[in-house]
Amino acid sequence: MSRIMLAIRNITGETDRIPTFIFDEIDAGISGVTASVVGRKLKRISESHQIICITHLPQIAAMGDTGYRIYKENDEASTYTHIEKLSDDEKTAEIARLLGGDNITETTLRSARELIESAK
Repeated sequence: MSRIMLAIRNITGETDRIPTFIFDEIDAGISGVTASVVGRKLKRISESHQIICITHLPQIAAMGDTGYRIYKENDEASTYTHIEKLSDDEKTAEIARLLGGDNITETTLRSARELIESAK
C-alpha cells in the first residue's frame, strides 16, 4: 500500500496540497536496486513536501536530510518509545549498523558514507 501511495504521489506530487507524507515500512519485501529506486523517488517528492519515512534499509535511510533513531525499552510495567535526532556522525553509524549489523567496521562506515554522499 505504501509503495502504491508513493507511485501516486510521485505522479501528483506537484499538484496536491498535502504538506506531509508518512511512509511506514515502505521497504517491506524489497532490497537492493529496488530500495535505491524507492529512495530516489522519496527524495524527489521531498523537494516539495515533508516526508517522514520509517525504514530499515540503508539505501532509503541514506536519502533523508535528517535521521532519527526510534527504539523501545521495557520495564515490568510499561513499554517506552524513544526518539533521538541523529548527528551526521550518528546517522552514518546507524546506516553502517543497517548495512552490517552490530559489528560496525571501517568498511561498513565507508559504505555508509558512500550511500549518504550518493544521496546528495
